[in-house]
Amino acid sequence: MGDRIDELATELEEVTQRTRATFGALTRDQLNWRPTADAWSIAQCLDHLITINSLYLALIASFRTGPPKQTLWERYSPFSRLLGNLLIKTLGPEYAKKMKTNRKAEPSSSEIDDGIILRFAQHQTELIEHIRMIPHSVDRSRAIVTSPLLPWVTYSLDDCLTILVVHEKRHFQQAVRIVEADAFPSAA
Repeated sequence: MGDRIDELATELEEVTQRTRATFGALTRDQLNWRPTADAWSIAQCLDHLITINSLYLALIASFRTGPPKQTLWERYSPFSRLLGNLLIKTLGPEYAKKMKTNRKAEPSSSEIDDGIILRFAQHQTELIEHIRMIPHSVDRSRAIVTSPLLPWVTYSLDDCLTILVVHEKRHFQQAVRIVEADAFPSAA
């Protein structure tokens, strides 16, 4: 079981390293440039990930001493496996359809300072530490959790952690597409 935690932590570390390497030298203007009025900037993609992943920290931390007591809905929801698989698919980088985020996870609408790369990296370190503290004795495929975004959505802890990773990869790819846009501003 520890191997899966190590695998997920490594994937999150890779997203962090790739983010620093790809966007670390960009200017504030470049980080905040949006390809269209209704699209996010690179900084907003990273701010969104910090915001949404922060909602999961308490949930992940609740497993430090073993599985927490499950709610009635977590114990008996017939949709947990289905919802977990669906979210892994639709929040992953391969899913091309644009999706609307929950208002709890909206990024800042104002300009974000150029410290966003450092804040993202620091947040990643915290998230990885939380994940690594889940005891190996926890059966992540059987431990059912409730989404902090929608109280009727449940999935396994393993699916939850996988969702966090694929979601980060999705937004990293989104940010790469911004840099690759023809109108992306050059460094001044």
